[in-house]
Amino acid sequence: MSYCVNCGVELEPSLQACPLCNTPVINPNEKNKELPSSPYPANKGQVETVKRKDLGILLSVVLTATSVTCLLLNLLVFHASLWSLLVIGICICLFVFTFPAVFYSKTPLYISLLSDGLAIAVYLFLISRLTSSDVWFWQLGLPIAILLTGMMELYTLLAKIFPFTILSGALYLFIEIPAFCVSLELLIRHLINRPYAITWSAVVLTVCVIIDIALITILAKKRLRNEVRRRLHF
Repeated sequence: MSYCVNCGVELEPSLQACPLCNTPVINPNEKNKELPSSPYPANKGQVETVKRKDLGILLSVVLTATSVTCLLLNLLVFHASLWSLLVIGICICLFVFTFPAVFYSKTPLYISLLSDGLAIAVYLFLISRLTSSDVWFWQLGLPIAILLTGMMELYTLLAKIFPFTILSGALYLFIEIPAFCVSLELLIRHLINRPYAITWSAVVLTVCVIIDIALITILAKKRLRNEVRRRLHF
C-alpha cells in the first residue's frame, strides 16, 4: 500500500492523484505497469435541487396540518384550556419567518422584518389569551415587539443609506443595544409601578458608549480604519 508524499493519506493502487490534496501519484518502479481500473465512478452524479415552490407547498401543508390537528385535539379531547393557540402561533411565526426564503426571495427586507414583528406580536397576543391578565401584553409584550421591529427597520435603513461595512454595522448595533436596554427597563418599571429610573441598563449604556466612541474614532481616521481592517482581516 502506498501513501501520498504530500499529506500522507493512504492511497488505493488505482489512484493517479491523491483524493485529499490532488498530488500526483508517481511510483518510479511501476512507470510502465498498467494501473488497475478505478473503483470509483468516472461520472459525478448530481442530485436534483428541490424547487422553491415545492418546498413552499410542503412547508404550508405541514404547518397547516399541525395547526388544524392540534386545534381539533384541543376542542375534542384535551379541552381544559386553549393550549392549541401556542402551537398555532408557532406555526404562524414559522410560516412568516420562512416565507421570503421559500416563496419569494425578492421580498424587500423591510417588508420581511415588518411581517416578522407582526407575527411575533400575534403570537404574544395568543399567549395572553391563556393568562389570567393581558396587562403584560399591552404594557410590555407589544411595546417590546414594536420597539425591536422599529430598531431592525432603522438598522436596515441606515445600512441602505450609508456605505455599510463591518465597522459601521457594529456602530449601528452598539447604538441600538443601549437604547433597547434603557427602553426595556423603563417598560418593566412602568409595568410593576416603579418610579422611572435606569439601573442595570446604565451599565450597558456606559459600555456601549465607550465602544461607540472607539468605533467612531476608527471610522473617522482613514489610516487607523485601514490598519484595523488589515489586522482583523476584513
